[in-house]
Parts: sequence; structure tokens; C-alpha cells
Amino acid sequence: MKFHIITIFPEIFNSYFGESIIKRAQKEGRVKIVTHNPRDFVFDRHKTVDDAPYGGGAGMVMKAEPIIKSIEKIKKGIKRGKKSEVVLLSARGRKWDQKTARKFSGLDEVILVCGRYEGVDERVKKFIDVEISIGDYVLTGGEVPAMAVVDSIVRLLPGVLGNAESSKDESHSVPGVLEYPQYTRPEILEAGGKRYRVPKVLLSGNHREIEKWREKHVTHIT
Repeated sequence: MKFHIITIFPEIFNSYFGESIIKRAQKEGRVKIVTHNPRDFVFDRHKTVDDAPYGGGAGMVMKAEPIIKSIEKIKKGIKRGKKSEVVLLSARGRKWDQKTARKFSGLDEVILVCGRYEGVDERVKKFIDVEISIGDYVLTGGEVPAMAVVDSIVRLLPGVLGNAESSKDESHSVPGVLEYPQYTRPEILEAGGKRYRVPKVLLSGNHREIEKWREKHVTHIT
């Protein structure tokens, strides 16, 4: 699977995508992540990608043309028959969730557009397929949401987690259900002047009783 990230700050992604599971997925050839800088499509001395909003108001707006040209260049390189989506990361988008992540994991290529400042020129939306938000709050730009979207998709791809069961029995695998509590060694934790024990059933080896305990302790959200 291939991810294209359109951003004016490509270096932001180096650290996060250069570690752990996503690093390994790239090394094994399961995933490819490429950044594209809209500044490559502007030719004034300052490589200007933003301007003041028409009608006045605070802040700056990202110009449409550099973003559109970035999208068009990427789409030209996508082979015919490949399944792809163009995503604008925006506070006004529909909420990203596990169901959508699973749907996107079936694509071949995903183009993620990271906004900045007060957002992007509205005309960019003529060139995207879906507008996505990761929550009801405002961030400085679309880079952190892009990382979240990529991470949530990559871990669903075959072979990425090693154990195929890992992504089936966790929070949000079933809509509205959060995973049961988890424990590991030591059996007795001493902290803050108190002793905290692992529930005895988890030490019993009785898989039927363990399963019943886990089913009882999942959290249902609405």
C-alpha cells in the first residue's frame, strides 16, 4: 500500500514513521510513504503557498494551485485500475473511525492533504474524494491527523502486526466496544505504599473462565 502526504513540513514525518511497526512495514515492502511539498509548484522567491483571505479576517489561507498541482502529479503516477482516495484533513470533515480505517485498508494508494493556518482555499475540495477530521478540536495543521490515519490503516494490513489476531480482539474492532483490561508481570505490584494484584482468574490457566472474565470487563460506549 502506498501513502502520499502533501505537506509543507515533510520532515515532521521522519521520526514517527521511522520507528516501530511502521518502520518495519516499510522495510518489508508492505507499505510505502512518500511526502510531497506544495512549495515545489510555486516559483516566486519566497515559495509562497499561503495568502490573506478574501473578505478579510485573521490568519492566512493555503493557496489552491500548489495543492491541486501536487494532487494532479501524484494521480498521474497511479496506475490504471488501482484503487485510490484523495483525503483532505480538516476540522470540518467527517469523523475518522475504525470502520473507515478498515475500509481504507483495502485501497492501493491514499493521498492525504495536510492543511495549515486557517485552512485551504475552498476550491481544493473539487479535487478531493473525502474530508476527514480526527476529532472535535483544532490542531495547528493536518500533519498529526495524517500520522493518525496512516497508523490506523497500516496496522490493519496483512502481515504488519505479525499476529493476525492482534487487530481482531482490540478496542473498536466491534463498534462501540473497548477492549478488556490487560495485565503483565509482576503478579504483585508494589507502588505508592500499596500492593496491586493481577486478577486471580488470569493466572488460573482456565481459558473458558478467562474468556468469560474478559467479556464481562469490556467497556461499551455510545
